[in-house]
Amino acid sequence: MIERYFKLSELETSLRTEFVAGLTTFVSMAYILFVNPSVLGAAGMDKGAVFTATGLIAAIATIFMGAVARYPFAIAPGLGVNAFFAYSVVIGMGVRWQTALAGVFVAGVIFWILTVLRIRETIINAIPADLKAAIAGGIGLFIAMIGLVDGGIISANKSTIIGWGDWSNPQVMLTIFGVLVSFALFARKIPGAIFIGIAITSVAGLLTGLIHAPSALVAGVPSLKPTFGQAIFGLQDVFTFQMVPVILTFLLVAFFDTAGSLVGIARSGGFLVNNELPRAGKALMADSIGMLGGALLGTSPTTAFVESSTGIAVGGRSGLTSVFTGIFFLLALFFSPLLVVVTSHVTAPALIVVGVLMAANLAAVNWEDFPIAASAFLTVIGMPLAYSISDGIAIGFIVYPFLMLVTGRGKKVHPIMYALAVIFIGFVYVLQTNH
Repeated sequence: MIERYFKLSELETSLRTEFVAGLTTFVSMAYILFVNPSVLGAAGMDKGAVFTATGLIAAIATIFMGAVARYPFAIAPGLGVNAFFAYSVVIGMGVRWQTALAGVFVAGVIFWILTVLRIRETIINAIPADLKAAIAGGIGLFIAMIGLVDGGIISANKSTIIGWGDWSNPQVMLTIFGVLVSFALFARKIPGAIFIGIAITSVAGLLTGLIHAPSALVAGVPSLKPTFGQAIFGLQDVFTFQMVPVILTFLLVAFFDTAGSLVGIARSGGFLVNNELPRAGKALMADSIGMLGGALLGTSPTTAFVESSTGIAVGGRSGLTSVFTGIFFLLALFFSPLLVVVTSHVTAPALIVVGVLMAANLAAVNWEDFPIAASAFLTVIGMPLAYSISDGIAIGFIVYPFLMLVTGRGKKVHPIMYALAVIFIGFVYVLQTNH
């Protein structure tokens, strides 16, 4: 029954491959279980409750993605927008976190309506193939940079803005070891190379004492009570002039982070058909459920995770990959002590390898056509430099219709792309004024 429903034979995959892919995706993005509570905790939210909310909504939305949309894409609370929630809205603007959660909920309702009316699907399908390739390649650079930063290979530098990190640090050496092992395994075309690389790096860390063995195998699941349903109580304060740009920012970041991630992952994994994503409506519905459910449980907006590419890279082709990933998120709520073994220095090599693989999409961009090349380049370079998928998309999507107009090819641009350019100009203005 599983074979028939997920079409494993047709997709040239197997139950074992899908299991390994689901585990690989989970291991690559498990850090969000600890990073998200740390970020939202700065806003005064209960870290234990946020931990549980993060794991639960990741499981619910990702299993929905796998079982209904049948894609190997994982969903969880996104980085970047959680920082906007905590540091810009709650700390910077002085908004109560309950009201901020209500803002996420309202944005989620709008998000859901746009999905049901298939407006999101129409917008995604209107994006030119060259820019979709640029989005995929840009995400590759972005997640490679995340890996390089998390692993300490590069770091901030007062003289040159960015530079090499402290390579004499044993933790950084562990990352470099992991990168070399992962590269070697992939170059030799070893099945499950990324996951094996993570396992070998973890063992090396344990043997050298760089990673501490877990103090326990299981732990109780923290209570959701401090955050559950607080978004509803916060609705009484959400409809103010101050909250309008906040709600719009939540909506736009979630919309285009997810759209960009989905397009990038789908393009990289070969899931696009005639420049469109089949069953896009169902895939987008999974994210809408994640955003609405996350707000009710007590966390910032969700997004499709680019780390899904690690599972696809080891052979994940069907929704069964996502089902397994979601199950691992549920199990993680009980086995949280074990996750301390998989540190950022262990997962960093996986992100760097996937970055290399996704950068291959840049070969599909028509670099001979300057309006396309310039727009694609700004999209690609904007993501790692702004440390945001949506910001990179914004700058590229503003420049593309402008250059097509000044070269007399304005009629070749889909009307939706003009509308997006106007929206992104406002989006950039809001972000800059709330910076």
